[in-house]
Amino acid sequence: MVLTDLDLHLFNEGTHRRLWQLLGAQPLPDGGVRFAVWAPNASEVYVHGDWNDWGEGLRLAPQASSGIWAGDCPAAVPGHRYKYSVADRAGVHTLKADPMARQSECPPATASVVPWPEPYQWGDGEWMGARSIAVGAPLRIYEVHLGSWRWGVGGYRELGEALADHVGALGFTHVELMPVAEHPFGGSWGYQVTGYYSPTARYGTPHDLQALIDTLHRRGIGVIVDWVPAHFPKDDWSLAHFDGTALYEHADPRQGEHPDWGTLVFNYGRNEVRNFLTANALYWLHEFHVDGLRVDAVASMLYLDYSRPSGGWVPNREGGRENLDAISFLRELNTVVRDEVPTAMMIAEESTAWPQVTQPVERGGLGFTHKWNMGWMNDTLGYVHHEPVHRRWHHREMTFGMLYAFSERFVLPFSHDEVVHGKGSLLAKMPGDDWQRFANLRALYAWMYSQPGAPLLFMGSELAPFTEWSEGQGLPWHLLEFPPHKGVYDLLVELNRLHREWPALHERDHEPTGFQWLDADDAEHSLFAFLRWGYAGGRAVACAANFTPVPRRGYRMGVPWGGEWRVLLDTDSPQFAGSGYSGFDVGGATRVAHDMPWQGQSYSVELDVPPLAMVWLGAARP
Repeated sequence: MVLTDLDLHLFNEGTHRRLWQLLGAQPLPDGGVRFAVWAPNASEVYVHGDWNDWGEGLRLAPQASSGIWAGDCPAAVPGHRYKYSVADRAGVHTLKADPMARQSECPPATASVVPWPEPYQWGDGEWMGARSIAVGAPLRIYEVHLGSWRWGVGGYRELGEALADHVGALGFTHVELMPVAEHPFGGSWGYQVTGYYSPTARYGTPHDLQALIDTLHRRGIGVIVDWVPAHFPKDDWSLAHFDGTALYEHADPRQGEHPDWGTLVFNYGRNEVRNFLTANALYWLHEFHVDGLRVDAVASMLYLDYSRPSGGWVPNREGGRENLDAISFLRELNTVVRDEVPTAMMIAEESTAWPQVTQPVERGGLGFTHKWNMGWMNDTLGYVHHEPVHRRWHHREMTFGMLYAFSERFVLPFSHDEVVHGKGSLLAKMPGDDWQRFANLRALYAWMYSQPGAPLLFMGSELAPFTEWSEGQGLPWHLLEFPPHKGVYDLLVELNRLHREWPALHERDHEPTGFQWLDADDAEHSLFAFLRWGYAGGRAVACAANFTPVPRRGYRMGVPWGGEWRVLLDTDSPQFAGSGYSGFDVGGATRVAHDMPWQGQSYSVELDVPPLAMVWLGAARP
């Protein structure tokens, strides 16, 4: 691709949507490679590489006043490693990896690699043609760290086949991959990116990653990728002070450095930096067919004083704490993605009460399609962490979220963040002996699936491990040989099946009329009861949860119509390694609703609610 005046203008304006076709290493049709890099404050730029054993470099030429340096190297071919030698204004040279590299060496090596020009041959046309983000479509997400999911399975291609088998058997609709862009430090789990356009070489080539996504798509499983536009590491061979100046980052450390993570913050007010990030989002959506981006650490982008002490931040031009440039960037990003890839999800990991995160930009929102509900997660895990005898004093933690459950389009996350850094596994958070812990965990999962919002579970949650996750070892798959752990796995299979087959559990997730409390106030017994509604003429699900180890016999629950209500789920069933207290033949047992008004409903049923368990009943409108 020739660097035309229009290309240069669009880049400097911040609106070049195919930046990966303009900058970086571009193999030429007649041989050789064109190299192009943005370094506006450099005094000179050379490219060095394998074509002459890293000898004398090729001097690049400035392209008008664009800040881009470019040149053709006839001896370079795909597969060659390379780096730029960028001289600052004092003439001091630093070897830099290519910010626009589409392939990199495997860490700890840091050179960029000239990519192969042949496009990947996709086979997921049916999936891409039918893909939708329509409100009401079921969404169940399985979060994955590729390096530790199945230790020793192999690269992207082998992982794709194994993931498709496992996730398909569990019944999740989507896999969410923790960042797969190149990163030097494995312990960052990919959240400190150095190669935004380069899939990590740890598991193979870019074509191999495309094959993984292709395999999942052909098996009916979507792929979401974690994306990190909030910050980047300080490695001297990467983006930091790229041309001897603060180019991608703010020059003022009060705006350009992140105190918690020891990283640098992008300068969202600079057109070329915004272009770098916006085009990168499009790159993953177009070139890798990903179905959505989960945007990491959005809260840190929105607030100038995020995790900063008094006097350690700079107010905006209006005197406030909002990062106006970052807000403008996020709105532009989501508008561009919606216009170009309207079936792609844009999911915000936003941990504050910032309003209208998932409202359209034209209505004053940020324009995301979904938001992680961090408040719900913290309240729910905080509640179940208490001993059952004390839960009566924390009852509101389980009901408070319903006050704002429909203000955004939420994902309900039990993610990797909740099972690392000394927090313990989900099972380990549960109080009591082993029986109570497993019962609590089963009830917790059923609670999650019965609430408005899309469930997200971190890999290994289906195994109920005793220990927290570590990226340095594989998941404890052997636990499935033991009934309590296998029972949790089987429960998740059943929860995913019911979530799919009973639209009342998902199709009105974002409407207040899709959820109705029957009893939200029985703190004394730590009991909860509510209805999930489908659309008119559809089916309803009635749910009762008992978060104490004391069974509740003869519990009366209101339902909207008479006749038989089928027992859809009992988390205490022997099928899930429970005690079988209620004796329900799940799927076959019924309870007859009689003409006895209760809990604001015209009819009611009587049932035994097992200890530390949830029971779901389902019926179609007569």
